[in-house]
Amino acid sequence: MNYEAFFRSQLDTLHREGNYRIFADLERVAGSFPVATQHAARGKRDVTVWCSNDYLGMGQHPKVLEAMHEALDRCGAGAGGTRNIAGTNHYHLLLERELADLHDKESALLFNSGYMSNWATLCTLAARLKGCVVLSDTGNHASMIEGIRHSRAECQVFAHNDLADLRAKLAAIDPARPKLIAFESVYSMDGDVAPIAEICDLADEFSAMTYLDEVHAVGLYGPRGGGLSDRDGLSHRLTVIEGTLAKGFGVIGGYITGSVGLCDFIRSYASGFIFTTALPPMVAAGALASIRHLKTSSVERDHMHNRVARLRAALDAANVPHLNNPSHIVPVLVGDPVQCKSISDQLLDRFGIYVQPINYPTVPRGTERLRITPSPLHSDADIAHLVDALQAIWHELSIARAA
Repeated sequence: MNYEAFFRSQLDTLHREGNYRIFADLERVAGSFPVATQHAARGKRDVTVWCSNDYLGMGQHPKVLEAMHEALDRCGAGAGGTRNIAGTNHYHLLLERELADLHDKESALLFNSGYMSNWATLCTLAARLKGCVVLSDTGNHASMIEGIRHSRAECQVFAHNDLADLRAKLAAIDPARPKLIAFESVYSMDGDVAPIAEICDLADEFSAMTYLDEVHAVGLYGPRGGGLSDRDGLSHRLTVIEGTLAKGFGVIGGYITGSVGLCDFIRSYASGFIFTTALPPMVAAGALASIRHLKTSSVERDHMHNRVARLRAALDAANVPHLNNPSHIVPVLVGDPVQCKSISDQLLDRFGIYVQPINYPTVPRGTERLRITPSPLHSDADIAHLVDALQAIWHELSIARAA
């Protein structure tokens, strides 16, 4: 077999479909977010980033950087190995205590990414609970889907946020079988939110565990930044709350929170935890500083939501179509992969605006979009520039306007 020819043919298919992805060469500049430096053939220039998941700009917050510098000087660069052998550092334990407190849980367990915390936890729970049935929202992230699939447990996918469908599926399962409902609080592509309280009601009625992914909500919602479950006073009703340190908190890493027994069970049985080198202490220190700051400061959250509202109003005034949702994610709909990439390229080349196109398989074909994430550090001038650029491109390409 000509392997290289196979690789090339697959890549050619992506090119033809308009789904081949090109990464811009960007350099984040500390203290300048959302401005970054683009490195291109024609030289370097400043661009404004509008699609970062560093939702609050905490990746460049002075408290976070100071904590990371201090931990680097104190502990060095790496963790020294897996936590089971040589890698548990005091910063890891401090961070886990802080995360448990954030979500009003007994315990927490730190992973190297949100992907790994979802994959390892769901896989371990579903695999080791004999006869477990996982009920998974159709909009769940790939990390959740892969974890469930790898467990080889029975999985029933319920229609997105559809309580009637979830109820029907729960009612049809043998009451004696273990059941786990897996869902997200904020869905990252459409920006819609889950009916958390109602899902907890169903879980109570049918004796099911609940697994809530708060990845796109931690830091951003709730009086202390604990996510939608924190905002709505529901943390105590959830079996597992999973989150990330890489978005609202601006660093890297993932985690779960729950009972002491549950977290110890995952720590003891999850291969994705046991056999992975631990996060560097300086990363844990930065995340710790970020969480502590956002527990007591609502300034970043409040201003981010203000920026979101201002951008939505400006898009409405310009008649540029975007999905109306209650979250901080602003999807501007295009509906064609080639056109979506063309708009993204023009925004960068002509206007110095960086927004990656979101195409299949991240979203279904025909729902291609620009996923815009306003931060508290985007100015009124930034918003005006973005909307003016979108309006100009929409007019030039004769793209359908909002109804």
